[in-house]
Amino acid sequence: MEFSILADAFSKMELTTKRLELTQYLVELFKKTPHDVISRTVYLLQGKLRPDFEGVELGVAEKLAIRAIAKSAGLDNAEKKIEEEYRKSGDLGHAASKILEQKKQTTFIVEYITIERVYENLYTIAKLEGSKTQDRKIKYISGLLNDASPVEAKFILKILLGTLRLGIAENTVMDALAIAFTDNKENRKVLEHAYNVSSDLGKVAETIAKKGLAGIEEFKINLFNPIRPMLADRVKSEEEAIEKLGIKFAAEYKLDGERVQLHIEGDKVVLFSRSLENITSYYPDIVEKIPKTILAQKVILEAEAVAINENTGEFLPFQELMHRRRKYEIEKAVLQYPITVNFFDVLYYDGKSCLELEYKERRSLLEKIIKEDDFAKYVPMSYISNQNEIEEFLENSINSGCEGVMLKMLDKPYHAGARGSFWLKLKREYRNELGDSLDLVVIGAFFGKGRRTGKYGTFLLASCDYDTDTFTSICKVGTGFKDEDLDQIYQILSNKVTIKKNPRIDSKMEADVWFEPELVIEIVASEITLSPIHMAARNKIRKDTGLALRFPKFTGKIRLEKDADDASTNEEVLTLFKGQKKVAHDRNLM
Repeated sequence: MEFSILADAFSKMELTTKRLELTQYLVELFKKTPHDVISRTVYLLQGKLRPDFEGVELGVAEKLAIRAIAKSAGLDNAEKKIEEEYRKSGDLGHAASKILEQKKQTTFIVEYITIERVYENLYTIAKLEGSKTQDRKIKYISGLLNDASPVEAKFILKILLGTLRLGIAENTVMDALAIAFTDNKENRKVLEHAYNVSSDLGKVAETIAKKGLAGIEEFKINLFNPIRPMLADRVKSEEEAIEKLGIKFAAEYKLDGERVQLHIEGDKVVLFSRSLENITSYYPDIVEKIPKTILAQKVILEAEAVAINENTGEFLPFQELMHRRRKYEIEKAVLQYPITVNFFDVLYYDGKSCLELEYKERRSLLEKIIKEDDFAKYVPMSYISNQNEIEEFLENSINSGCEGVMLKMLDKPYHAGARGSFWLKLKREYRNELGDSLDLVVIGAFFGKGRRTGKYGTFLLASCDYDTDTFTSICKVGTGFKDEDLDQIYQILSNKVTIKKNPRIDSKMEADVWFEPELVIEIVASEITLSPIHMAARNKIRKDTGLALRFPKFTGKIRLEKDADDASTNEEVLTLFKGQKKVAHDRNLM
């Protein structure tokens, strides 16, 4: 399939932020795409080469790309001209297309480049290592650019640099696949289940194209392919929890660690984070010790890895665990920051899925699989039947160094990839009227003054709107940040700056700088108020009015383990808003 077809689709998508239009462009593209090519097309649409859990990264820097463009252009002072054009447009892909338009054609013979060729070359580039790697990458890139049209070159560079920003979320891709291959958008639910158990959207696309819904319905859990995790709604009070969960339910400690999905077969252990990143290398102690505690041959388990004080056994904050995120000296980090692994669920056991089992069945099975010791433990759990028992369990959890409690319905299955009221989280009371924190996405920034000159001084944050698949502005925050926090956030955001606002960002407020909506930070605030400016829960309470946080403050927690789609939702914000109004009403009656 000619790459020009994909490049033309990209060009159309760049010009709109409307989800219906994006979906229609995708439907048209998928109908044109040969079945053997569709998985690669879907990966390229996402700006990747393989599913995230495989960890295939292109790793091409701007300077190397500029050298490759210059080699392909064959113009005098080409690098200088490219850099000048790049400074004007702020987009290296666009700069490349401008420069290559000036290239003198020396032959009338044009070699059309295909999606297959582009994909295979990019995959080769990603896998290159050893001596003269940079020179070899330049050779492959310039080889592609030599045969590419200026528009094709633009998008090849964007994919290489990780700057392909089309505003297309996974849900939009699944909508388009359902329409293209079943003529029914409602079949997205079947595709979503397949994606939830495989975490591989390219594989889902290829299966629906080749085998239809029958093939999709055959999707099963595969060991060492991560399952998208089930997520919890939040509640503000014990009363609200009982109202939602009923008479009897389970309560577990909510540990302040890293959620880990363990895939185990014999002595082989592979670990995935909440965001499906392969994190096995950060936990050699888990790989070494856990197989000795497992009474099963093949199993997928969920646990919380928590840093501990080795002398007292007390849990330590999440930030201590992040010291393990090193490329080098992992052994030293393991010794300096010991952990315990605290198991709370089983998803797969000796060849069979456990997702359909009720919670109490899964917990019972879990306690038969794990042989507890000082390293491997169960997350403390208790069955709850009244408010006093929740309060007591919550107090015990907090006294143990935890954040709060997880409350779970006893008779419900594990809904992979879903957030809902089957699981609820109740956190410790903060000293604010909200009574909870929010995990919000950094979508923009404003330059600082005084001591913060040259840094970002204030950030524009957003909550997640599942209905529209967007990130809606909810507040600006500039308090609670230490200098080292600002330095760390600046470094993290340095490669997420965008020239224009990502189509998934919904904000009336204009930031000095826009970012890809990826980084999540934790915020507390005094209360939630109605706002004519911010877009969170727009029109849900009052027409042309959204919700905003009053006096927001950074808690010190950068949630590197969370994807933006795992951030606090507008539904959660609405729940907190209504809860605080109820509290105010009750106080007035006293």
